[in-house]
Amino acid sequence: MTLLSLQNMKTNIGQYAVLHDVSIEVPEGGVFVLLGRNGAGKTTTLRSIMGLWQPSPGSVTFRGRDLTGLHTVDIARLGIAFVPENMGIFGGLTVEENMILATAKGTFDPKRLTYIYDLFPALQKFWDKPAWSLSGGQKQMLAVARAIIEPRELILIDEPTKGLAPAIIDNMAAAFREIAQSTTILLVEQNFEFARSLGQNMAVIDDGRIAHAGTMQDFVANSALQDQLLGLSV
Repeated sequence: MTLLSLQNMKTNIGQYAVLHDVSIEVPEGGVFVLLGRNGAGKTTTLRSIMGLWQPSPGSVTFRGRDLTGLHTVDIARLGIAFVPENMGIFGGLTVEENMILATAKGTFDPKRLTYIYDLFPALQKFWDKPAWSLSGGQKQMLAVARAIIEPRELILIDEPTKGLAPAIIDNMAAAFREIAQSTTILLVEQNFEFARSLGQNMAVIDDGRIAHAGTMQDFVANSALQDQLLGLSV
């Protein structure tokens, strides 16, 4: 079943046309990966889905509901969360305070909090510490945890492995696999090894257009296509 559908989505930023007729079908469940070189339009796609930049024309539908024109807060209330590339955490607030800001009523479901602790044990250890004191990997854990402190149907995650050590990336991959058991993930990623280890379905965006879409298994098996679209042999 299709959870999220982008049809002929175009996005202009100022006088520049960034996305051109982008069409993607994200099925419910698992991890869908959006790949592409720097500047290809990956982040713009996520921001357009969230209403941070308004696509026009074209459509974005979530469970059949048209999101076009909705404010970001209304899109979030439908069960969609966004983890931006810059993580967007508040350094002057504690881990706990950052998490409270992501809740609807300012309180935690104890079972949900236990789930978060199991995914990211470091957050429990630094619960009362200011977010600025966390390592880069711990800040990324906080950003993801904040997005799922309440149940979501879809999470958009932008470049979560950027600048992280290999051991932290492995931990993040394990957490994502667990999250994907109950929440669909639309992942933007340039680390192909990380992406291929998680994704079931994928698309490649190039110069604001979808250049290829299919299963991750088929894409991994086609090294010539990988080199053509991503330059992975370089």
